[in-house]
Amino acid sequence: MPQQIRAQETRAAIIRGAAAAFEQRGYGSTSLAQVSAAAGVTKGALYFHFDSKEALAVAIIDAQHTESVSAGRELLDNNVPGLRALVSITYELARQLRDDLIVSAGVRLTIEAVNFSTPVSASYLDWIAACEEFVRRGIADGDVVPTVDVRAAARFVTAAFTGVQVVSDVLTRRGDIDQRLTEMWTLLLPGLVAPERWDDLKDLPERVQRERVAARP
Repeated sequence: MPQQIRAQETRAAIIRGAAAAFEQRGYGSTSLAQVSAAAGVTKGALYFHFDSKEALAVAIIDAQHTESVSAGRELLDNNVPGLRALVSITYELARQLRDDLIVSAGVRLTIEAVNFSTPVSASYLDWIAACEEFVRRGIADGDVVPTVDVRAAARFVTAAFTGVQVVSDVLTRRGDIDQRLTEMWTLLLPGLVAPERWDDLKDLPERVQRERVAARP
């Protein structure tokens, strides 16, 4: 096996092992010795790729961010109606949090990263920007009331989702996250939907959730 490919596979194994360790114990309670054991590599190999625990945590956050942002970009590129895209992305992120260890670990690390020397705010800033685009599209589509404060709505949806997923994780290990998101949207939609579109869109969260369940393999 060429050395470059072997190095890439070792790095990927370290990130997977570290994600498992951080997700289980949290950043502060995880040692690099535990990471190397979880990844099945020597500490020397770990330090070859990452010079500190923080650097490794940031790499996981970056990997999570890349995967999650791609889902939002797909909705934008496929010209999904703005309000539907805004609702859909929250359920897709919930799926990633349930099913993808790197995403789950990356989100946990982002929340725990208040004392990191490396800024990790990019993921939130990018999601707020994506939500702004979804809301603007919703206004252009005629689904969202044109007087809504786009930036405030984007910030609030991002913060509301973050809170919902944290509480769902604490209480049920995210077993009820879809139901809690539907509750969130039931409360938020009346402030977003144009009155003339209410009858058509009031059950949008339930429809999006049902469609996603039906599409699962």
